[in-house]
Amino acid sequence: MEDIKKLILDTVKDAVIEEKQKLTVTVEWTKLPLLAKTLRNNKDLPFDFLVNLIGVDRGEELGVNYLICSSKDLSKEIVLKTSTTNRENPLLYTVTDIYESAHYSEREVYALLGIRFINNPDMRKFFLNSDWKGFPLRKDYDTNPDINPVSIESKEIQDIAPRIMETEEGQLLEETVKVFEDDDYVINIGPQHPSTHGVMHFRVSLDGENIKKIDVHSGYIHRGIEKLSESLTYPQILHFTDRLDYLSANMNRHALCMCIEQAAEIEVPLRAQYIRTIMDELNRIDSHCLAWATHTNDLGATTAFIYGMREREVILQIFEKTCGGRLIINQNVVGGVMFDIYKDFQKDVKAFIPYMREKLAEYDRFFSHNVIALGRMVNIGHLSKENAIAYGVTGPAGRASGWSCDIRKHIPYALYDQVNFKEVIRTEGDSYARYLNRLDEIEQSLCIIEQLIDNIPEGEICAKTKPIIRLPEGEYHARVEAARGEFGVFIESRGDKFPYRLKFRSPSMQLVSAMPLICKGEKIADFIGIGGSMDYVIPDIDR
Repeated sequence: MEDIKKLILDTVKDAVIEEKQKLTVTVEWTKLPLLAKTLRNNKDLPFDFLVNLIGVDRGEELGVNYLICSSKDLSKEIVLKTSTTNRENPLLYTVTDIYESAHYSEREVYALLGIRFINNPDMRKFFLNSDWKGFPLRKDYDTNPDINPVSIESKEIQDIAPRIMETEEGQLLEETVKVFEDDDYVINIGPQHPSTHGVMHFRVSLDGENIKKIDVHSGYIHRGIEKLSESLTYPQILHFTDRLDYLSANMNRHALCMCIEQAAEIEVPLRAQYIRTIMDELNRIDSHCLAWATHTNDLGATTAFIYGMREREVILQIFEKTCGGRLIINQNVVGGVMFDIYKDFQKDVKAFIPYMREKLAEYDRFFSHNVIALGRMVNIGHLSKENAIAYGVTGPAGRASGWSCDIRKHIPYALYDQVNFKEVIRTEGDSYARYLNRLDEIEQSLCIIEQLIDNIPEGEICAKTKPIIRLPEGEYHARVEAARGEFGVFIESRGDKFPYRLKFRSPSMQLVSAMPLICKGEKIADFIGIGGSMDYVIPDIDR
């Protein structure tokens, strides 16, 4: 990375470079876009993937951390940091012209911290209503419920988007722009709709039967997980991760535990690593079975939905016998796992492997070549490799567009560097490629489990940890491959028993962010099927 450091200093001479957990570069807010664009356009190693955009209240300053990496090698990572001292009217420059995935993330930062981004084309608050008073992630936020009383009345949807644009002369111009044209025919899909896979609200303008534009609204859950975490100890936070993408519960919690363990230098026993890896892959299969079931149901195949739930139930019974949980697995803890495997765990898992392979063949015969299904998926909802990277679409959906983005391969954790498996990649980028990728990934998960299940060593299942865990002062990141793509954890510690700032990177947020792009020009009848192929889980977004 020495050549990258030189490139940074050649671009911004007063940049401060620090060797922390990740290479960290602090720059003035006016110079951040230039540096980001230079790194993005670097020919040999383009830093073209915005992994996470994190707003932070630093006390006197309000700032943003940008974790970026190269789509060619996800292990090459840089953290860009910038901030402003103006808490009354905090302004930073947008990076939406550099990274498409920044659109909703910047609107999230505005809603929760009050930072507005110059040249962002739409500065409406994401998650919160426009009339919400205060910014919840600021340290001085007034939590008095009387300030923002709960109302049962429907809120008006904001059809006028405010923004701050910089003129060629360098002047800032505050203006508004219409979200839809006056003569647009707009329909609502969700939030009370089973096929939006959660309480997601899409406002869709139509040109006849074709989709013209989609305006995404999220923020019907308001659990405030990241804010709550700032006043809880690290072990108390663990259960929140199970409730984000509840279909990737074990993998999400694995990420948080791993972030804490790396920061506190806690060594996880080998037996626990085996159990974690096997449980992660069972969780991945369970999630992909449900994804297959709901996607087929979205396309009208009710029987297929029942078949997918049938196979998933076998895994849930294994989970239940292991730790008592089914959907919310509650297994990983800081230092290892909470429960050891039960007596017949290996026997049950080994019996499941051939059973699942038999069912995969059945899925192929039963649905994968159905002429109606093919008509609803092939060449529908196309996402190119370039756009998958730009929008941060990872997981099976990103790999269906030809992008090698599996964290298990690029940044191995647990036992993924000790097993052989194929990264499933297709290049078609349509709904059918995404559909097939999940089925093929089930087979690869079975291969991983097969290599581990007979080799689980004896020993402890959890390292001994202090009753109160305090992380050293610093900033820590962890990245894992969840069922829907990259799930990330950011912790800023000030040396206390609770995090100063905790941020989760939601793969589903990026999947939803690509919906307006891949649905444009498609038939309204295909909207639900395209969403099913992306397989987002809405509570994963509204944190």
